[in-house]
Amino acid sequence: MMHLRKWQATCVEQALIHYENSRHFLCLATPGAGKTTMAAELSRRLLVDDKIDFILCFSPSVAVAEGMRLSMSRVLERRFDGIIGAAGCSYTYQNLLFFKEDFWQLFASHNVMVIFDEIHHCSGTEPDNANAWGEEILLNIQDQATYTLALTGTPWRSDQAPIVLARYADPDNRIQCDYRYGLREAIEDRVCRRPKIVLIDNDLISVYFSSETKSYSSLAELFNQQDIRYGELISHPVAIRHMLSTANQRLRKMREEVPNAAGLVVAASVEHAALITQILATEMNQQAVLVTYKTPDAVAQIEKFRSSDAAWIISVGMISEGTDIPRLQICCHLSLIRTELHYRQVLGRVLRMTNTGPQEGWLYTFAVPELIAFAERISEEIPEQQVVIQEYHNIGIGSSDRTWPSHATNTPSDIPRLVWDPLTHKQITLHKTHDNTATIESPFIQLFGKFREQILATY
Repeated sequence: MMHLRKWQATCVEQALIHYENSRHFLCLATPGAGKTTMAAELSRRLLVDDKIDFILCFSPSVAVAEGMRLSMSRVLERRFDGIIGAAGCSYTYQNLLFFKEDFWQLFASHNVMVIFDEIHHCSGTEPDNANAWGEEILLNIQDQATYTLALTGTPWRSDQAPIVLARYADPDNRIQCDYRYGLREAIEDRVCRRPKIVLIDNDLISVYFSSETKSYSSLAELFNQQDIRYGELISHPVAIRHMLSTANQRLRKMREEVPNAAGLVVAASVEHAALITQILATEMNQQAVLVTYKTPDAVAQIEKFRSSDAAWIISVGMISEGTDIPRLQICCHLSLIRTELHYRQVLGRVLRMTNTGPQEGWLYTFAVPELIAFAERISEEIPEQQVVIQEYHNIGIGSSDRTWPSHATNTPSDIPRLVWDPLTHKQITLHKTHDNTATIESPFIQLFGKFREQILATY
């Protein structure tokens, strides 16, 4: 029997007791706690007791499915590739839509356990209100599987739809988990690293419209007015440069003690990732591994990165959820997705414990209203919260390295401005006209003030 963390061993025992009267078990464990290892050990126990013959695993992505296959094979000490003689097979949820009737006959002839990783991707209480994956689970697995094990670190959906196979309590309609292991417990047990969330702000932001210029003293003020899209901020080289520079300084210091410590950038698009890669390479001398849905060998690249000592990996939809790379300790959140579910999953990528060095996980985000709220809710869950505010001078305007003259912090109108055009991804010079306006087709955002950072941390 492999060595389990205390929560994993307790959860396995509770599940075995639960299965005496019910076939469905839902485990909530904070991202990074080791849900897959627990699931593999529970499967092993059921196989040893002849309670099941075969195991099916479903995950939200190819990378996660491959990680689960490897974990199951290691713990069970058997093949997990679906071929005759294997203990089971690992699929993505997308595969559910393509199985033929003969596949589902497996449930009639064998005792099958089905494991759902990140079950919140599947919704519905009945076929009529289910999403595509949830419908397949309701029709072909719910009443046919001998046992199911649903795993999640974030037990809710952004669309507020019910999670498939879950139970909800009246009248507050809260999800009923059969086992819970939260972030506070994981930190106290030294299962997860202590999170340090850095909220990056700027104290002087200008937005140029066709007929006027508006100034704001914070990003929260800017986005509360809804005068600019979030995508314009995360694609602006000044903002990107500051976040990457700050995070890279932290990572370089960390690598002095832990040489293979690494950073993750969660990008918004392939083009966005290319810009980030360029800034890291040309301005910070940092080569990065780039993995996107367009990367033919993305899973192989992630596997190679996992065991290498490369400093940075940039991802578009590949490493935000479920992927286990414990040496990741810093993450830059530059995704367009601003849901609490995605936010917590991204944070979870840097919270997995290792055996060496400082056990801290740093998440860098911009101080916009939604992300501030998510950070505050996380800080309420963990002990000994402390807030530290630091200020830094702006490190550049547009795509140049020049600091805007200090006398320009009052946004003077008598000199040209270098601005970043989000449509052409080029720097342009904006001149004021005789009536103190500028002719532009869409709003431009510029960051002229000091950057400041609020760090929510536990000590």
